[in-house]
Amino acid sequence: MRVSVSIVLGVSAANVTPTQKVVELLQGMAQKAEAEKEAEVKDHFKYVTFCEDTATAKQRAIDVGNKKIEQLKAEIATETASSEKLGGEIEELDGEISQAEQEMQAATELRAQEKNDYMVQDQDYAESLDAMDRAIIELKKMDHSTAQAEMLLQKTAAHSKMVSVGEWEQVWRVLAQSKKTGLLQDSGAPEVAAYTSHMGGIIGMLEDMKDKISEEKAQLNTEEANRGHAYELSMIDLSDKVEFDKQIRGEKASARASANKGAAEADGELSETTAVRNEDVQFLSDHNAECKKNSEEFEMRQETRAEEVKALGKAIEILSSDSVAGNSAKYRLVQTGTSFIQRKSSSGLRGPKQQRLFDFLQSAAARLDSRNLGVVAAQLASKSGGDPMAKVKEMISDLIERLEKQASEEAEHHGWCDKQMHDNKLTREELQSTIEQLQAKIDELAASIAKLGDDVAGLETEIKELNDARSKATAQRDEEHKENTATIQDAKEAQAAVQKALEVLKGFYDKAASAEGGYSGQQSESTGVLGMLEVIDSDFARLESETTADEESASTAYNKFMLESGGCGYHKGAEVCGSIADKTDLIKKKTKLSKKQSSEKHKTEKDLQDTQGEMAAAEETHDKLQPACVTPDVSVEERVQKREEEIESLQQALEILEG
Repeated sequence: MRVSVSIVLGVSAANVTPTQKVVELLQGMAQKAEAEKEAEVKDHFKYVTFCEDTATAKQRAIDVGNKKIEQLKAEIATETASSEKLGGEIEELDGEISQAEQEMQAATELRAQEKNDYMVQDQDYAESLDAMDRAIIELKKMDHSTAQAEMLLQKTAAHSKMVSVGEWEQVWRVLAQSKKTGLLQDSGAPEVAAYTSHMGGIIGMLEDMKDKISEEKAQLNTEEANRGHAYELSMIDLSDKVEFDKQIRGEKASARASANKGAAEADGELSETTAVRNEDVQFLSDHNAECKKNSEEFEMRQETRAEEVKALGKAIEILSSDSVAGNSAKYRLVQTGTSFIQRKSSSGLRGPKQQRLFDFLQSAAARLDSRNLGVVAAQLASKSGGDPMAKVKEMISDLIERLEKQASEEAEHHGWCDKQMHDNKLTREELQSTIEQLQAKIDELAASIAKLGDDVAGLETEIKELNDARSKATAQRDEEHKENTATIQDAKEAQAAVQKALEVLKGFYDKAASAEGGYSGQQSESTGVLGMLEVIDSDFARLESETTADEESASTAYNKFMLESGGCGYHKGAEVCGSIADKTDLIKKKTKLSKKQSSEKHKTEKDLQDTQGEMAAAEETHDKLQPACVTPDVSVEERVQKREEEIESLQQALEILEG
């Protein structure tokens, strides 16, 4: 509502007393004060709602952050415990692998020593048997010389390491006994029968020793074979254990690396989440303090406004009483022709300074549409007792102070609004960027998962086609092998038959060439026939050779195709994996990767949902900030400028008052 001094001072068609005009002015002021009080209540209700909603949304974000922090801590603890457990298991496996490898090395060294010992013993047995054989042969051929027999036996004993000293002592005793009985004499020839009998006993002892050595040598060979077999079995068991333990260790090392990576990622996310949660806590604390402060200031303003309405009502009541309004009408204090204030001024009730001040205030009030300046002009034109100039001066000072306070409060509120709007804008921009990134990641994962699915389907089709091709190749190879085998057999039989025919014809014509009677057969024709048969024989030989070569080539190509296209198997002692095995392994890897990406996509979708929830809360906060911080009719700059001009006008009025 525009209130200016012109309303108070303007010309009226009716006779209206100044008191009535003042009452009307006061009534307008009271109505405006009441309306502003009610409007402020409504605005404050919106502001309180905004404070509560913002606090609720931020508390919800804090609760979500706390929950996520607990989850991340639990995840870190789980991954760390898993890593430590796997580390212990890996250390245990390393010990077992090292122990097995040491056992393999020790077994190999022991086996080498056993082999060496066996070779030495086997050589000794062989030399002993050879010495025994030669001794027996020589003794059987030897004449009846005791000296010769004794020398031979001593030489044999020297080369028979595997015969015990005790066994040779028995031989020496028999030989010595023979000397004592005179059966073996160096000086004369003994009886042939007696010599043969005692020498036969010695030879029998040597043959017994030979048989014993042969048995021991056979036992040695058996034991060596058993030790070699046991060594091979032990090495197979230990090698299998080392290979298995290394495979398990690799799996556990991979799992441990994955656990460490998961713990590191969770720790990084924990730091980020904790920082965001702490910022939210600080924001909520500042927000609650700001809202509390503004609510307290609202209560004080409401109390002031209520007192203002009460004071205006009391003034209206006083001015409307018979003492004021009645006397005003009684003494006909009305506006006729010129304004009441102008009439008083022209009658000498105001001096030039007051008139100048009044004109300035009236002009400024009209120019700025300022109720405050109009009230001062009205006060200056009033007929109150005491020193009116002092009261006007006091009123101007109070107005300046009040306007400056309003400017400070509005600047503070504007600063708060700017900060809230700025922070909210940054929050929404960050959340929007995060949403776009998460959505892009989801789209990328979805595309990758779809491609992996297509790849797996394509690989399965290729495996089916390879299996079909292998079946077809096997059927063709079997049929080809059957035909080639029959062809080779036919070629061999044909060559045998042709060679038989050549043998028959050549035999006849060779014989007929020297036959008597004047006919030697068809020698000239036979030459051509025999030549043709030789060509036919060479053709069949070439057929056999070419078919054999084709069979070998086809078999090699077939085996190569089956090896390269099949699964894993052993070829020439080495493990070989073909296309089907490679494609099957690739299917497993792609399927595993697809599952991992599906899990990651699900997690990203959950993060997107949470971020969209935070975005909705931020948008809601922005919508609630709008009515409290944005005034569509008058900008903050316009209000500030108008208030500054009012203050400047009031200060100029003070300067006029002070001379």
